[in-house]
Amino acid sequence: MSIDGITGTPPEAVSADSPALPPLPRQCVILVGGLGTRLGERTRLTPKPLLEVAGKPFLDHLIGNLARFGFERVLLLGGYRGEVLRDYCAAAATADGRSSRFGVALSCLIEEEPAGTGGALVQAGDALDDCFLLLNGDSFFDINYLDLTAPLGDGTLARVALRRVEDAARYGTVRLEGERIRAFAERPERGGESLINGGIYWMDRRILDHIPAGPCSLERDVLPGLAERGELVGRCYDGAFIDIGIPQDLARADGLAAEWHRRPAAFLDRDGVLNLDHGYVHHRGHFEWVDGAMDAVKLLNDRGYYVFLITNQAGVAHGHYEEEAIHTLHGWMREELRRNGAHLDDVRYCPYHPEGAVEQYRRASDWRKPEAGMLRDLMAHWPVETASSFVIGDRDTDMAAARAAGVAGHLFTGGNLLERVRAILDESGG
Repeated sequence: MSIDGITGTPPEAVSADSPALPPLPRQCVILVGGLGTRLGERTRLTPKPLLEVAGKPFLDHLIGNLARFGFERVLLLGGYRGEVLRDYCAAAATADGRSSRFGVALSCLIEEEPAGTGGALVQAGDALDDCFLLLNGDSFFDINYLDLTAPLGDGTLARVALRRVEDAARYGTVRLEGERIRAFAERPERGGESLINGGIYWMDRRILDHIPAGPCSLERDVLPGLAERGELVGRCYDGAFIDIGIPQDLARADGLAAEWHRRPAAFLDRDGVLNLDHGYVHHRGHFEWVDGAMDAVKLLNDRGYYVFLITNQAGVAHGHYEEEAIHTLHGWMREELRRNGAHLDDVRYCPYHPEGAVEQYRRASDWRKPEAGMLRDLMAHWPVETASSFVIGDRDTDMAAARAAGVAGHLFTGGNLLERVRAILDESGG
């Protein structure tokens, strides 16, 4: 059975007269050079981000999550026990440089002398995109990364993911006015509830011009000055957050890891739900988004749902188009969604029909709705929490597939998809 891959075919080039499109977020940089001294003997031979959490290196959880959002390249900036990080990258890479484990190109740069988080960025300057996502390698923050990567306004060098915590004693705090970060403060002596830096940044490469020469800390030596000059913005998120920097939280992360990945799913039909059904839609010139469709997908991403596309594509069996057209269109859809802060986690389609004109595709299939094969396959590949999951479709066959898979079904009869999704989430408490 053919399954649409994680990455799709890029859209055709736009004409010179077309408006410039914002660049797609493709690169993530992860800071993994810390000593991890508070973890004692655990980090004597192993860098902190490679400590085992729920049976695999902590970095696996971060990189696997980045792949969900369509990031294509991950660069690790290391120092301490750099040879172990090199081995980690080598073990993950395939012959063509793609990671067999994550579906992203994984590489690392190891500093020869300790340079701090700011110095590590400067040393990596030639390898950085014009804009890139930056993560701390010792914390997990469950947010929609693509919401953070919206274009930065003039004079803004970075957008920071912020989190409100009940006890800020271990963290520096942040003063926010609207979306503008005005100041960073040291750890409060008495702790208490406060807004903290969540360790995820969408950065303009021009930030390198503001990093002093020599070893320095991004958090202590760079960000406070940018905040004073009004060059940083922040967005607050309430997703799961944990920092594995102390033994108690490392142990806690081991127990919480399954919860990070297990989540409800929204299974969305395509024609008639995401796009207007003009009949055998198979190329972008024939494709028209339903009102509110991209915003509906983003809302589901923001709420922490897996978002899956499930679509019957009998046009292949009837000879109207070939399978490659499906891949090309879905690749374009994914890029359009990512430009708007949204993403699809995975796609399943069924090109078969028992009365098809093309012999290769003329057969019955349990992937063809009203059967539930596509849903069951997705649930076998992803840790879906079925009780809160649902299907949105425009036909009785979609509802039948939902019933067969044991999830709720919601009929969409037209109008604005965002309004329909909001109503479903409000009704379910999602």
